[in-house]
Order: sequence, then C-alpha cells, then structure tokens
Amino acid sequence: MLLKPDYEGGSIVNLISSVSKSLGGKPMYKPLRGLNIKDLTDSKNLVLIVIDGLGYDYLTTTGKGTFLQNNIKQKITSVFPTTTASAITAFRTGLPTQQTGYTGWFVYLKELGVVSKILPFSARFGGESFSKNKVSKSKFFPEPFYNKLKVKTYNITHENIAKADLRNRAYSYKNMAGFFNQIKKVIKIKGRKYISAYWPEFDSIAHSKGLKTSLLKKHLKHIDKKVELLVKSLKGTKTTLLITADHGLMECHNHLNINNYPDIYDCLALPFSGDERSVYCYLKYGRAKEFERLVKTKLKNKCDIYKSEFLVKQNLFGLYKPDKKFLDRIGDYTLIAKKGYNIRDFLVHEKTEFNKGSHSGLSSEELYVPLIVIKT
Repeated sequence: MLLKPDYEGGSIVNLISSVSKSLGGKPMYKPLRGLNIKDLTDSKNLVLIVIDGLGYDYLTTTGKGTFLQNNIKQKITSVFPTTTASAITAFRTGLPTQQTGYTGWFVYLKELGVVSKILPFSARFGGESFSKNKVSKSKFFPEPFYNKLKVKTYNITHENIAKADLRNRAYSYKNMAGFFNQIKKVIKIKGRKYISAYWPEFDSIAHSKGLKTSLLKKHLKHIDKKVELLVKSLKGTKTTLLITADHGLMECHNHLNINNYPDIYDCLALPFSGDERSVYCYLKYGRAKEFERLVKTKLKNKCDIYKSEFLVKQNLFGLYKPDKKFLDRIGDYTLIAKKGYNIRDFLVHEKTEFNKGSHSGLSSEELYVPLIVIKT
C-alpha cells in the first residue's frame, strides 16, 4: 500500500492555503487541519521558516528534547515527489506537483527538447542557463501565491540562490548568523508582512555525509539554539513562526545504477528525469511490456514500477485537474526505490556518485515533516 501526501488537509500545500487565506488570498486547496487561521490573521508578522530535509522522524528521534521538537504542533506530509524542486515550489505557489509541473530536480521540458535541471534552469548536460539564450523563466515558473496579496512579502534565501531568484524583495545571507539576522531585520520593517525564509544546509550535509553522522546532529543543535534565541528576541512583536521542512531524508547504502542493466537501459528513449529515489521513464515505441517485465524480474527487490498515469489517478501528485505541462513531465512509467536504495542513470560526462542521505520516495522518513508553531 502506497503512503500518500494528504492534500485534503494535512500537507504543506494545505499549510500554505492557511497562510494565504489568513492574508486575504483565495487558495485552491483546503486550509490545514488543526491550525487556527485566526491565530495567523491576528499576527503582524507571519514567518515561514523552511529547513530543507528536516523530516519529522529525524527530529523526533535524533532531535528528541530539542526546542524545535518540544514545540511541534503536528505531523504533516510533503508533496510527491518528496524533493526540493517540487516542495519548495509548493511553498511558493500553494500548489502541488500536479498543478506546478515541477516533477523533480531533473525535468523533461518538451518545450525545449531537453532534460533540464529545473531550479538552475539549465540542461542536465552543460551548465549555461537557458536565460542566456533568451528563454524567459517566467514561462516555466508558476506565479507565487503572495503576488496576489495586498500585504508586503519578503523572501530570505542564500546568496547563491538569490542571484537567480525571480521573487521580489529577496534578502540574501552567507551563513547561519546572517540567516537569522535577516529574519530579525525584516520583522522590524513597518507594516503587516509575510516572510518566507529558506535554510538549505541541513539537506546538503545529509546528502554528503548521511543521516547518522555527528556533523548533522551538531548542525541541528546549532539551528535549534538559534531558533530559541530568535523566539526570545521577538517577544512582543506579534510574530507567528511557522517552522517546517520540504521533505525528510532516508539513509541509502544500496545504489542502483541502471546503466549496469543494458537490456533495461536500451528500452529508454530519454535519460531518467526525477530524482534519486523516484524516476520517470520515457520508453521507445513498443518496448513497454518488455521494460515492465525486465524491471519486475531483475529489479524486484530494488524498486517498484508503476504506470505514471496510475499514480496520477491515485492522487499522488495532487488533486483536481492536472496541468497539461505536468503530464508531459512524468513519462510512461515511474520507478520508486525501495527502502535504503537510490536509483539513477548516468550520462557520459557524469561521475558515478550517489548521495548517502536521499529523498523523493514515499517512505515515512521522506514524506512526513514537522510543523512547529510559535507565537511571540
């Protein structure tokens, strides 16, 4: 049985619906169950802090006893796939993958005839941005929900991301001290406001070192202390802090390189798109039955295979009518890695490397994220 995001009222999409509604917006999806919109409406400053990769399971086990863990209001789900490109876009738009078309780190763009790295807005092969060839980002990036709001909105993100960011009123930082200083700086600006702040380093450490490294635990403690100090500094400012994550992570020591299965690889018409634990497969004409048979026999202990249209019907990517571009971006089949496995293909120029901590699958470690609510 598939674990699924709870788009009916228990996901990060619904959290943004609550935020949007409290600020005068008209969201497509229902507000989040268990979160009183009046509490948000009464706040002068509404701050969303997204700690990339900080899953509910990790915080309630390794992070047990921390300030963050002690202030968890509820457990909610991410979107599918459980990956930054899809989830950060959900935070930005209030919509899941089915409406945004952000189906993973690697996305096939039929409009450009290429498998892209969607957030850097460049091809999987090569590093030059499509923008340098006069391709407008605005045609590929869904409009943020806060563009339609009357309140002021601010975004706080790392300087490397901010350089390529389309969003208005972006405040950049270099390190953790700068991250929290920017939050405090923006809160001091007069007027009611919505602030979105994104911290990526937890996820980066988990990718390179894994979830069991002491470095990751120390990093969490550092974040935890900074949040506690932030809360104390904001006393009397009528601020509500919403702290959550885009997804969790799974420790992965088993790596499936599809290039090592030439008969399966030969069925593919395009390289994989998606991420390391869920990939979309575009097949050569007439090879579907062969591909399905080979995967089910040779990879049965490593991944599960689904027709992508089946996952759409299961509401895995969202509710309501799918965006037309989305349907172009999920291929014929989706492979979802089993516990502890990564799955990838590699182009001729790419190093054969896998992350130690990974995500985009449907395990509880990846799907569930904490929601921390603190009113000052």
